[in-house]
Amino acid sequence: MEANQETGQQTTENKESNLDQAPYFSNQMRPPTVTHYKWWLRVSVYIFSLLSGQSTATLLGELYYDKGGNSKWMATFVQSAGFPILIPLCFFFPPTTSTNSQGETAARQNRLQSHSAHPSVESCVYPCNSATTTSTQQPPITTLMLLYLFLGLILAGDNMMYSYGLLYLPVSTYSLLCATQLAFTAILSYLLNSQKFTPFILNSLLLLTVSASLLAVHSNTDNTTSVSKTKYAIGFICTLGASALYALYLSLVQLSFQKVIKTETFRSVLHMQTHPSIVATCACVVGLFASGEWRDLGKEMRGYQEGRIPYVMTLVWTAVAWQVCSIGLLGLIFEVSSLFSNVISTLALPFVPVLAVIFFHDKMDGVKVVALLLAIWGFVSYVYQHYLDDCKSKAVVSNANEGSGSHVELC
Repeated sequence: MEANQETGQQTTENKESNLDQAPYFSNQMRPPTVTHYKWWLRVSVYIFSLLSGQSTATLLGELYYDKGGNSKWMATFVQSAGFPILIPLCFFFPPTTSTNSQGETAARQNRLQSHSAHPSVESCVYPCNSATTTSTQQPPITTLMLLYLFLGLILAGDNMMYSYGLLYLPVSTYSLLCATQLAFTAILSYLLNSQKFTPFILNSLLLLTVSASLLAVHSNTDNTTSVSKTKYAIGFICTLGASALYALYLSLVQLSFQKVIKTETFRSVLHMQTHPSIVATCACVVGLFASGEWRDLGKEMRGYQEGRIPYVMTLVWTAVAWQVCSIGLLGLIFEVSSLFSNVISTLALPFVPVLAVIFFHDKMDGVKVVALLLAIWGFVSYVYQHYLDDCKSKAVVSNANEGSGSHVELC
């Protein structure tokens, strides 16, 4: 009898030890259903902001060039110059995370681990009591300044390459090439963020690569008489380069949240958007004056086909749309991962080319349709992998709940 009791005690101790080794399974770390719904609500808002902002900004950028705009530095400037509209939001969100948000921190910890090939990486970043420690351990000011400066310069260069691509390519081709961001982000997330590769993700990468290759082969028939082959090639290369550079930017942002920022607040997301945007905007101002394009802005405004006021409003609303898009993008990085945020951005892929055909009369022939379908297939392939990861994560948490003798309702 005593031996049986000792065996039972050892079994209980082993279960408790296993639960201690996986802190996100503890009762303290399991989010209730309400918290889970709040997370989905936030993610839904971020997704809507990303899709609406990206589609609107892309179409307005093409409108700027289509109606007589020609300044590449101005087109780059408006992609980051809308940051002042976000500054008032910083005062409406608390600078620290309270201890009551441990459930949300745990939920994010569990989701990050479900996407990671090495869960221990994220568990080192978000431990059990990270909700209380991250609010007190702030990185040095010099570290933050160097981080924002580095990210801002990357953002400025990326925006400039996107401006060249949008100037020399039809907006439908431009939008399809931007889908290669997903392939670049998947590779960089594997290298920098421990993102695991699965057959579905590899299938997505292959499909997006084939889609971009079709557009490259199709360049002769897609080219228009107003753009030379050289400029078309420059636009094509710049768009691919910008997609790769932006993928690096997203992965570095996620790595910065994990390793440097370590703050579980939406205010940190706003800071990650505003401060690099300030650096990028200043870099664009320097480039605008150094290149001499500022001298032609008055002439460009007077020659704009729709008039001066529409010229200004096009630039203003382009800047606003890019900021709305960036908030959604960074919010998804903060809540899920950089790869997931980029996958959601490709969700606008079916809409922008169709809208480009309607408003800008772009040609949508058979090759572009095939490239579009391949890109959508690649997107669906990754989304299905995310669904499998989510189901697996819920199953693991459910098994842990049963082993610990508690019951938490999961959505």
